[in-house]
Amino acid sequence: MKDFKTQSKKILDMMINSIYTHKEIFLRELLSNCSDAIDKLYYKGSKEGLSGLTRNDFYIRIEADKQKRTLTISDNGIGMTEAELEENLGTIAHSGTLDFKNENKDAKENEDVNVIGQFGVGFYSAFMVASKVEVVSKAFGSEKAYKWTSSGVEGYDIEETQKDERGTTVTLYLKPDGDDEKYDNFLEEYEIRSLVKKYSDYIRYPIKMAVTKYKEQSEEDRKEGKERESYKEDETLNSMIPLWKKNKSEITKDDYNKFYKDTFYDYEDPLKVIHTSAEGAVTYKALLFIPSNAPYNYYSKDFEKGLKLYTDGVLITDKCADLLPDCFSFVRGLVDSELTLNVSRETIQHNRQLKLIESNLEKKIKNELLDMQKNDREGYDKFFKAFGLQLKYGLYSGWGMNKDLLQDLIMFRSVKQDKYVTLKEYVQGMPEGQKFVYYGTGKSETAVRSLPQSEKILDLGYDILCFTDDVDEFAVKMLGKYKEKEFKNVLGEDLGIDDGSEQLNKEDEDMLSALKDALGDRVSKVKVSGVLKSHPVCLSSEGEVSLEMEKVLSNMPNGQEGVKATKVLEINGDHAIYRKLKKVYGENKDEIASYAEVLYGAARLIAGLPVEQPTELTDKIFKLLAE
Repeated sequence: MKDFKTQSKKILDMMINSIYTHKEIFLRELLSNCSDAIDKLYYKGSKEGLSGLTRNDFYIRIEADKQKRTLTISDNGIGMTEAELEENLGTIAHSGTLDFKNENKDAKENEDVNVIGQFGVGFYSAFMVASKVEVVSKAFGSEKAYKWTSSGVEGYDIEETQKDERGTTVTLYLKPDGDDEKYDNFLEEYEIRSLVKKYSDYIRYPIKMAVTKYKEQSEEDRKEGKERESYKEDETLNSMIPLWKKNKSEITKDDYNKFYKDTFYDYEDPLKVIHTSAEGAVTYKALLFIPSNAPYNYYSKDFEKGLKLYTDGVLITDKCADLLPDCFSFVRGLVDSELTLNVSRETIQHNRQLKLIESNLEKKIKNELLDMQKNDREGYDKFFKAFGLQLKYGLYSGWGMNKDLLQDLIMFRSVKQDKYVTLKEYVQGMPEGQKFVYYGTGKSETAVRSLPQSEKILDLGYDILCFTDDVDEFAVKMLGKYKEKEFKNVLGEDLGIDDGSEQLNKEDEDMLSALKDALGDRVSKVKVSGVLKSHPVCLSSEGEVSLEMEKVLSNMPNGQEGVKATKVLEINGDHAIYRKLKKVYGENKDEIASYAEVLYGAARLIAGLPVEQPTELTDKIFKLLAE
């Protein structure tokens, strides 16, 4: 029995029990080693002109023996000599593959050679599931084969053995099942299939396994309840060639759609496919998809964003959140890049590379969405209905930092055009003389159109954007301006237009003052409106907090009820109600307080605000009606 050359059982114990998060990773690591062994021989053959070493001759095989409780992974790659077994497996954290990379710099430029390993610890992940591991290897061109055997930290043995063909066979003697760990699962066909598909589907050599098939059964046998006769047949478990590594000219729309639906378990085709790559500061290939609809949990805390991350076709993590900004969290897809990984190849060692990729993808996604907006408006409208809310949240949560990224992607319903328009389209359609971008808040387009203040704006030929989501006005506050155009809420006191209001006489001023006194600090002022046409009364606001913001904040879970809009009660000076007020005030000034309460309550209802004392308000209305 030989000790490991590190002379440290503690290090090996840490590698077996601490480095990897999931025990199932062992199969990925062993299959990657097989792929590396084949690539080394393929490179040697192509460089030295050896005959009989075509890519079609190589394979990897998995065999599960439930009786012996062994799992065997073998390849017909370059194999190892006795010295290489000693060096590669007897020395922890010594990587023969890393040595190969360093010794053959030109191999990196050969697209047909794709060696993966670099740390020399992946092999030891086998001990997470196995109590004993045997490695039988015969090096290419050698007459002798050797067997390396170890039960873990105790050490290892190497002895000469028999093997007919070149290559390496690793046999794992699985640990006994426990209460928490069911190692027998790794002998089940469905589990092996699943793990190969998940982690190693794009290893470029066929991963073969004899799988159970069933013969066709006669109608008579079925009626008699006989069991179907089974047999074993070799099957290739992996796809081998990743779709994203093929030339775009070779891929059809159906190919993309099938890959998306199979990979991300969606029943609908994606709205948009983004197949891109980059070389330079960071090199990667990416295949991204814009879904047709939002997942059921998309706007919940349970949703996890992220892209699948591959390195040389081997899955590193199923959801790498760092590859996408939050505002584009709806994007599904994958990135394949040679990144600097941690020793377990489960996480990224440095995030600088990820940030470069994220930055590139962010720009690419935006440009593709703008292209869809321009050339496939129906598709973009569908996208925006599903994910537009996320873009608005992106504007708000970034405190304006995402302004340049998102301002041309967001849309709102237009009152005049009865469809979604972008801010750019709104500004381009502004008539001469319009200085501001007008918007109204409400539960629907109809509600915004029905606002008393909307009538005057529309009569001027100006359009109004409908802010129907709670986040809309907050997002626009972060935006500030668009193309130097300020945003104006039609429910604000100052709409920036010539309201045509005339100078009030002393009697009118006194009446308005009496109305204000009756309402106290519930309003900051009572004024004759310059924007109302057919409606008698409305509420507007002044300052930073609008009426809609007050509603949203008061309905939040933390109940920010103390945040109130500064309200202004506006009365239509041309309406019969105003003439009635002047008459009442002239005949009996004390009665004006009741009218003030009724007008204020009605204005709150019109604005969608709750009435503080509904019974008291209705009593006043009935009293006035009865007089």
